[in-house]
This record gives sequence, structure tokens and C-alpha cells, in this order.
Amino acid sequence: MKKCTVQCPAKINLTLEIVNRRDDGFHNIKSIMQMVSLYDYLDIELEEAEKTEILLDGKSDEVPYDNKNLVYKAAQLFLEKTGKKAKINIYINKNIPVSAGLAGGSTDAAGTIAGLNRLLGMPLDDDEMHKLCAQLGSDLNVCLEGGCLLATSRGEKIEKLKSLNMPLTIIKPRKLGISAKEAYTKYSLKKYKPQNNMTEKMIEAINNGSDIREFLYNDLEYAVFDDYEELQQIKKTVPNAIMSGSGSAYFTLEEIENVSLNQQYQIIKGLHFIPSGVNVTILS
Repeated sequence: MKKCTVQCPAKINLTLEIVNRRDDGFHNIKSIMQMVSLYDYLDIELEEAEKTEILLDGKSDEVPYDNKNLVYKAAQLFLEKTGKKAKINIYINKNIPVSAGLAGGSTDAAGTIAGLNRLLGMPLDDDEMHKLCAQLGSDLNVCLEGGCLLATSRGEKIEKLKSLNMPLTIIKPRKLGISAKEAYTKYSLKKYKPQNNMTEKMIEAINNGSDIREFLYNDLEYAVFDDYEELQQIKKTVPNAIMSGSGSAYFTLEEIENVSLNQQYQIIKGLHFIPSGVNVTILS
């Protein structure tokens, strides 16, 4: 029996701008994504076997522990790619809020690929792991690589940017989740589509060492904001907060001591930017 623990960080979108709709139904984007110090943890046990079996477990009642879970799909795809057969048990310690725009599912899936690769003796190189990540979703490559990155195409093409070191606070309505499908559909229905070029402006600020906060921006916030009182309340209380991904989580690049929001909101304090992605620790 081989075992490992994988630390899987959340991401935020410092910018998210939609370029156009693709023929495959997805959208081309340009987004600056940053990994942050909020983590899920995967406990993976692997035993090579004649027949593949993938078992998931965890304490969260917000995620499925079957083949609908992206972790299951990642394990299955990894075994197919490498031609391996194994009995795999994965326990998901969930800390990243679900349906929040923080890549909780994506980072767990990227962590699964990285963890299994280590346990099976590194059959895939970095490029091959990134190709698997791109097959599974839009944010996995960012989570695998880590740090501050420019993500383009549908999010799977990445380019490293200079490291940033800033504090942040995350605020999420506890009972509101917004799917990427909903957010992108609502954006498509908007007659006016802003062209602010905030991504290019932020990259220039990063390269110059300037303050990036004036360039924080999210097209998907524009798409869904008017439909949800919970989002409006966050913005009213913390005016400089910005939505991450398709929401419903917001973040502000500062420490907040007193926030006048009620118990219907989850507030995660004491976070900071990190320069890394998923991290595997082999257990003896």
C-alpha cells in the first residue's frame, strides 16, 4: 500500500475578461489567476491490482463521492493514460467552499493527478500531466502549476507572471452557489459587453511593481450581480471586493477585522498569496 497527502490550494481571479464565444460552446478568456493559502487536502492510498477500483470519501455533504466527482474522473483518466490498474482510496478533506469560483473541484482533480503520478513512480512528465489537466477542465492547469499566471483560451493555456505577495479576505454567501454555466450564459445575454483591457493593465502593473488593486475586474460579476441580493450586500459592505471566477465568493486584497455581515456569510480571514500549486507529500 502506497500513501500520500496532497495539499490543494484555492485560486482567485484577479482579472477575468471574456474575449468571445467558441464554436465548442466554451468562451475564450484572458484572466490573471493567483493561488492562495486556502487548502483542500487529499489522503490517497494506492495498491496495484488486477482490476481498477476507485473509492472516494469525505465529510462534506456538498460534493458527490462517486464517478460524478472530478477527482474520480481525474483518477480514471490518469490510469487510462498510464495503462495502470490499481485500487485507489481517496479521502477529500474539504475546506474550500463549493460553487464559489475558487477552483475547489479543479484543484482537487489536479492534486489527484499529481499524487497518483508520484505514487506510481512518475510515469508522466510535467507536460503530460498538463495535457491531462486540460482534458478535464479549465482551471486544473493553473492549480497544477501554481503562483500567479495569465490564463487564456478557455483557461487551460497558462503563462507564469511575476510572483505577488499580498493578504486577502474571502467572503461567500453560505447558501448561494453560482455555476460557471449560469454565469457565462448570463454574460452571453448581455447586450453591452465591456472592453476594459484590465488584464493587460494589470500585467503592466505587475511588471512595474505598481499597485494592482485598481485593475481588479471580473466580467462574470457584471453578468450575475443584478440577480443576487447577496452579492449586492457584499459590495455594499466591502466596496472594493471583487468576485472570483463565476462566484459566488468575493475577495478583497486586505485584512479585514470587522465586517458587518451576518451569519449567512462565510468570512475567511488571514489568507495570503502563495507561489506554488498542488503539493504532494509521500507517507512512509
